[in-house]
Amino acid sequence: GESAAITWTVAVMLSVFIGAITLTGSLVAMGKLSGKIPGKPLLLPARHFLSLALLGAAVYCSWQAGWGAEGASAQKSLYALVAIAGLLGVLSVIPIGGADMPVVVSLLNSYSGLAASMAGFVIGNSLLITAGALVGAAGLILTGLMCRAMNRSLANVLVGGFGDGDGGGDTSEYENVKSASPEEAAMILETAEKVVFVPGYGMAVAQAQHVVKQLAQELEERNAEISYAIHPVAGRMPGHMNVLLAEADVPYEQLFEMERINSDFRDIDVAVIIGANDVVNPAAIEDPASPIAGMPILNAFEARTVLMIKRSLSPGYAGIKNPLFERENCLMCFGDGKEFLVETLSELQSN
Repeated sequence: GESAAITWTVAVMLSVFIGAITLTGSLVAMGKLSGKIPGKPLLLPARHFLSLALLGAAVYCSWQAGWGAEGASAQKSLYALVAIAGLLGVLSVIPIGGADMPVVVSLLNSYSGLAASMAGFVIGNSLLITAGALVGAAGLILTGLMCRAMNRSLANVLVGGFGDGDGGGDTSEYENVKSASPEEAAMILETAEKVVFVPGYGMAVAQAQHVVKQLAQELEERNAEISYAIHPVAGRMPGHMNVLLAEADVPYEQLFEMERINSDFRDIDVAVIIGANDVVNPAAIEDPASPIAGMPILNAFEARTVLMIKRSLSPGYAGIKNPLFERENCLMCFGDGKEFLVETLSELQSN
């Protein structure tokens, strides 16, 4: 009947619209994650007005393609809808900083599920409808959980601008920063009874997960208690650190989520932070003016000694100073994560 035809046409338009947004949004996200596009937010002037105008144009083109026009004219309207939706996809991801990419990836996942579900309606495939709905729902749930982990709303993430480095907080030069060589790091780890590894994006870049496991095994042979603290938004996609550590055959029982391990840090002898920055930044707790104020972090700063393995003192994706670098109990271990850990392991084995 007529209602079935209307439902079918609406499903076609939604499938095309959501699918095009997902495609171009995913391409931009991939570009940001691979470094081909700058990770910092690109805030276009009047971007909200432009997005609303494009949304209105998309509704008009959908109407024309589905009901208002016929033949070649309807076909052109459909092509215009694809182009407009593609542009909307770019505009929706470009303003979002690299720190929020895990949320964006899970949201785009959800979009892809919704597009598949709509396509299922179009071709009358119940399996595609169900599978798409499940992917869409799972993506939305994960997006909500990750937003909660950052103490931010989805609207706040989508508005963008987080991580442009000028949102407040103290970005002055560091003072009294202490550094440690691989030899000194090995001496500290040699006497430690409880060690926590805190992986971050730097570990992924350096592909250091296997040497982290080897170092952990060496410490376990010396009767040290090993654990890994996982922040839900560490890395650049949902579950990034879990995947890397699983690849290195790290025992699952040694992996601890933030909520489970945060209260234990004060009893930890050494916290080894490999390429994490914003997720261990105490400014989130101590500085109400910080852009990341209120964001749940791993309380690595409470450990007796913190070994911060990082290439330099440069800020993370939030673009702000990390006061942990200046703490009395923090030693900066400058260099490539993998190379530094290999040298530390070598020193430890030779002792």
